[in-house]
Amino acid sequence: MAKRNKDIEVTEKQAVETGNGEPIFAGRFYTPAVDIYSTDEAITLVADLPGVGKEGLDIDLREGVLTLMGKVEDEPADYRILQREYEVGGYLRKFNISDDVDVDGIDATLRDGVLTLVLPKTEAARPRKIEVRVN
Repeated sequence: MAKRNKDIEVTEKQAVETGNGEPIFAGRFYTPAVDIYSTDEAITLVADLPGVGKEGLDIDLREGVLTLMGKVEDEPADYRILQREYEVGGYLRKFNISDDVDVDGIDATLRDGVLTLVLPKTEAARPRKIEVRVN
């Protein structure tokens, strides 16, 4: 079920498949946890991507769909796992973006496994104060 907001639509996790039912991407992918905030000037999206570095992160925007894909590197071959509670895999999440977002001004920052995307609103989408004149 999709959660709808005027500027960004969030869809729940879905399998990414081709027409014959086979996954498009090799490996295991998880849906990252995301918080989305809105102000008069911008929408801020914060996604947890533990284990993803800058080189493993791909952010793509085409035809109104923002796609986040993060690859997590496998642990070195000389590691001997004693206990594993964290499953290794990549991250994949897609969002529908409205025309009220200034796509040329999107800014992305990755720090300590947390991705912050700032999606500025277009000037037309920002609230304006209307001055009242007295004759």
